[in-house]
Amino acid sequence: MQETVTVTAADIARLAGVGRAAVSNWRKRHADFPTPVGGSATSPEFDLAQVETWLRAQGKLGELSTADRIWRQLLAGGDTPAAGLAAVGALLLARRRDDRPRRPPADPRLAPLLPDLDALADDRSPQGAFDELWQRFAAHGAGRPASTPDDLAELMVALAGVGGGTVLDPAAGTGAILRAAVRAGCTTAYGQELDPDLATLAGLWLALRDVPGQVRPGDSLRADAFDGDTVDAVVCHPPFGVSNWGDDELGHDPRWIVGTTPRGEPELAWAQHALAHLRVGAHAVLLMPPTVAGRRSGRRIRGELLRRGHLRAVVALPPGVGAAHGVPLHLWVLRRAAVDAPPPARTLLVDAAATDPAELPARVLAVWRAFAAADDAELEEPGFARAVPVIELLDDDIDLTPARRQPTVAAEATGEHLVRTRERLAALVGELSALIPPAVAAADGPPEPALTVGELARTGALHLIGPVKATGPEQPGTAADGPPVLTVPDVLHGEEPSGRDDGKLGQHIPLAVGDVVVPMIARQLTPRVVTAPGALLGRNLYLLRVNPAALDPWFLAGQLRTSANGRQASSLSGTLRFDIRRALVRRLPLDRQRAQGEAFRRLAAFESAIRQAAELGAELVQLTADGLASGGLRSDGDPPQRHG
Repeated sequence: MQETVTVTAADIARLAGVGRAAVSNWRKRHADFPTPVGGSATSPEFDLAQVETWLRAQGKLGELSTADRIWRQLLAGGDTPAAGLAAVGALLLARRRDDRPRRPPADPRLAPLLPDLDALADDRSPQGAFDELWQRFAAHGAGRPASTPDDLAELMVALAGVGGGTVLDPAAGTGAILRAAVRAGCTTAYGQELDPDLATLAGLWLALRDVPGQVRPGDSLRADAFDGDTVDAVVCHPPFGVSNWGDDELGHDPRWIVGTTPRGEPELAWAQHALAHLRVGAHAVLLMPPTVAGRRSGRRIRGELLRRGHLRAVVALPPGVGAAHGVPLHLWVLRRAAVDAPPPARTLLVDAAATDPAELPARVLAVWRAFAAADDAELEEPGFARAVPVIELLDDDIDLTPARRQPTVAAEATGEHLVRTRERLAALVGELSALIPPAVAAADGPPEPALTVGELARTGALHLIGPVKATGPEQPGTAADGPPVLTVPDVLHGEEPSGRDDGKLGQHIPLAVGDVVVPMIARQLTPRVVTAPGALLGRNLYLLRVNPAALDPWFLAGQLRTSANGRQASSLSGTLRFDIRRALVRRLPLDRQRAQGEAFRRLAAFESAIRQAAELGAELVQLTADGLASGGLRSDGDPPQRHG
């Protein structure tokens, strides 16, 4: 009996050609909307047949795209989504390697897909066709495993320094880390994955891009597919808390270079597995649960990693950065030390748990590179990072939890900082009322016509550029001496360009005053008007260069940022991706554009001031709480302490 085929809200939105918010409204407004048959309260899954019946009855089931028709048939085919996509990917790879007419597929169930698959490959290329289907697979749903988020994977490969070298991921999953390594410029990518369908998928992604390497199926700990091989970097998100990992079979395994791994420490087995595959001097970065830093059963292994110079850093991440994991995870940075080399005197511990995720990569990479450049020097950023003497860490617990090893701030400095913060906040709040742009209700009348950004580009009202692709992630300002690069976090937080061109930008596009830039991937559509020249356009940013005789840049930015355009331009796949060409802009005379543009400019200034006030307010609360709790500050009603 065939299992029920289930779909997520994102799948339903794609079937109907609407946004996910519309699906949520249908569930609330229509009592006959299909009830969930699986999933969870926050991510329900629905019976596909029931959904299609309801959509058809409501007249909401439009014509499916070619990719959606293929995906629909894969979901209904009886295999898991991974197995179905792997089979289709093999057909696309065969077509890419041989343009001659294909033979019928070995699996007769795939034969009905061939006309649509041919059409999609002709339109998008075999690689593009696979990517279209991959986007549907990557959306969370039944049979689709969660993968390492792209931002986290890119931070991990940047810490490992994979550019220009070979990389191994021994727990490859769907290949998210290997894909990040390819984007960062690795020369060869190797992987191993327990699930054979996922291993096939990850390997197909590499093969369709002609990336040297392979992803082999199998259990990396029990049956190492790369036994004896060493690489330039190992980057890995191992499975957490697996009790049956083979400790009884692997008691004297040569990979245990610092000692036999205890049964209750599977993650430390992965750490030693990674070290065993590194050339001397190369780095590994592993995503770890926070308990590994302090569990008593792992003290001996942690101590030996420190004594022998293999453990170089532990970074505590903000909660939720690991997507499927709600707890704040850790990154461990390992280095294969030479046997006869003197061990370093310090290990870097970074407590980034309270860091804004948008600022996380630049801040962590900056402190890691400063430490790596002089790893025996003192390095302290109070409340964030500290290069801790190894001898201090080798106490009875050998607890490597970063928050427990951070320096405290002196009471005098806390008091002075609090006074300055309070003064800055008071001055800023006093300016807010003057920044609010005046606005009154408009007279009733027919709405003005609107054009999409794509149509405006075709008429010459603006020039659309990007988004820029890169051969590697942008580096923080301390990493290179190249020209500044405006990054996605800079745009989202209204900050100055923080990136630097280190030769990995795919294109060099100088920004000019009046340019409008928009992130392709963000939580909401966020345009920004460039007000100073000199920076380059960063990756994943659209550039809209207006014709000043036709468009006012501040008016354009204000039109783009509406909630309606957030829905209009967003992807229907459930990801936070925008196609700016679909956003709508009202057609107004230039004088009215400029008047509204000035209002939008003042609104942007007001928003920036509100953001600064919120940040200063949070800082003031924390400084006051810390000072009162430590005794460095006292309240008005608290009498002064008498001495002597």
